[in-house]
Amino acid sequence: MTLTVSTRIRTTLEQLDRTGPADGLEIRFSAAEDAVYHLGLSVFRFDDDAFVTPHLARLVGHDSPLLHLRRQGDGGMFDRFAEHAEELWAQGSRVPA
Repeated sequence: MTLTVSTRIRTTLEQLDRTGPADGLEIRFSAAEDAVYHLGLSVFRFDDDAFVTPHLARLVGHDSPLLHLRRQGDGGMFDRFAEHAEELWAQGSRVPA
């Protein structure tokens, strides 16, 4: 059975809820109007490291690439993904507790 995006989101939120409160952990949903700017993107950022999964059309999540980005300097791949993610983050809504 293929997992839908909504099922994957629900499963992830349930797992995070089971771990209890975590200092500094924030979760947001993309704003609906931002759907035209990306098909799907999961970004887990830790200072100068990020795990990014661009979810590709017609593939399930585990078939999409996982990129481990490390900030090496200004304007590189890390900064480009980070700027895009921060723009989407600013427009997103917090996940209800």
